[in-house]
Amino acid sequence: MAKTAHNIRQLKKLYGSQGIDIIGVTKVIGGNPIIADVLVKNGIKILADSRISNIIKMRRAGIKAQYLLLRTPALSQVQEVVIHTHISLNSELEVLKRLSECALRNHITHKVVLMVELGDLREGIMPSEMNSIVKEVLSMEGLDLVGIGTNLACFGGISPDADKMNELSSMAIRLEEKFKITLAIVSGGNSANYNWVTSSKDVGRINSLRLGESIFLGREALCRKPIPGLFTDIFTLMAEIIEAKRKPSQPYGQVYQNANGDIPKFENKGLMDRAILAIGTQDVIVSGITPKQKITVLGASSDHLLIDNTETNLKVGDTMAFDLNYSALLRIFSTPYIAKNTINQYECESIL
Repeated sequence: MAKTAHNIRQLKKLYGSQGIDIIGVTKVIGGNPIIADVLVKNGIKILADSRISNIIKMRRAGIKAQYLLLRTPALSQVQEVVIHTHISLNSELEVLKRLSECALRNHITHKVVLMVELGDLREGIMPSEMNSIVKEVLSMEGLDLVGIGTNLACFGGISPDADKMNELSSMAIRLEEKFKITLAIVSGGNSANYNWVTSSKDVGRINSLRLGESIFLGREALCRKPIPGLFTDIFTLMAEIIEAKRKPSQPYGQVYQNANGDIPKFENKGLMDRAILAIGTQDVIVSGITPKQKITVLGASSDHLLIDNTETNLKVGDTMAFDLNYSALLRIFSTPYIAKNTINQYECESIL
């Protein structure tokens, strides 16, 4: 796990120099307790996940941290949220009222962060409504308003630039002054905030970021460029060859939709060496994996990945290695069909 630990320490140093703390996002690793333990042992105090089941898994494994629910709670989840998490991100007043009622019944104080809409058009309270929402939340027993935050560069791809971060920072200052409160968390976003942080002389009141991609893939999330000094090869996908034959390069017969609902088109290159790997769209987002060797991926169905085997001459039983992007890694850790193994965990990390 040394590469993961290294990335965490480097990111903590980088963002810590600007007074920004890191919340470790575990959803991309499916709440894997072994990896979560590395985060905590290297200074991550808050673990964030969008699935309560992942949080329960980490807590049952004895991972000692504050747990934050990333996805705004559903009304049907409020009991689980209060019982199993310490903090949740919120944008709906009705949900907050139910969280308050549930917290009181269970004699618990639940911490909440109010999410602000700044243009990405995912979750968030419109800025014009923040004063009235904050006023109501402060009157709710069982809840502790600990911060505000925003989400950018996810749904709409909107950059967390200086203008957006200044707007959030100014809002935090106004709310603190108006309501005579202190916001312990002002969360500016995620791994997409790297460019803003490294180009800013003053980050204002922003003191928290929710990082997953930067920790586990060593990249920022706007252009997916590697962050200097970080490892980008922590995870490797391995897939086994289950067929290797010489076949036509173009399917023959009457063409209709394939298993993915597409009508495929293939260039006729005559006979070619082809191979099939035991992985498919049910297991991984195929567009998010890149072969480590020079190979052309021909396509995939739900259980099979087809490659041009002309130059590589791989045999049945051989394996191929792939790099993964964030979406592919997320899908792999969400499926039970792919084994996740930690190799040589004290020197380096490779998930197969």
